Amino acid sequence: QANHRAVQRQKTNQSFIRPVFERLIGFLALLPPDDLPADYNCLLRAYRGMTADLFARFVRLYVDRGHDINVTLSNGSTFLDHVARHRKSGDYAQALIDCGAHAHTSLAVQA
Repeated sequence: QANHRAVQRQKTNQSFIRPVFERLIGFLALLPPDDLPADYNCLLRAYRGMTADLFARFVRLYVDRGHDINVTLSNGSTFLDHVARHRKSGDYAQALIDCGAHAHTSLAVQA
């Protein structure tokens, strides 16, 4: 009976994890406006639509899939520059830094 409960728990975890993983993967396929780099757009949409914990998971997946964590806008500002300007973005910024993001704060602009 304990084994049956363990199997049920595993099935429940898998049914929860699969939709979350699929949602994270979905953000990698978002098409950007003409004036925004695709990798920057992925990060921006994820940042605007995810909790800090989910964003941290997404950023690891984003980097693991070969996306550029230090993608820049035409003025040289990075996505970390954008996030760092927001008062309550500490967890989001830390997730980016943990995955190798760098800031060029003197170049930060509104995205």
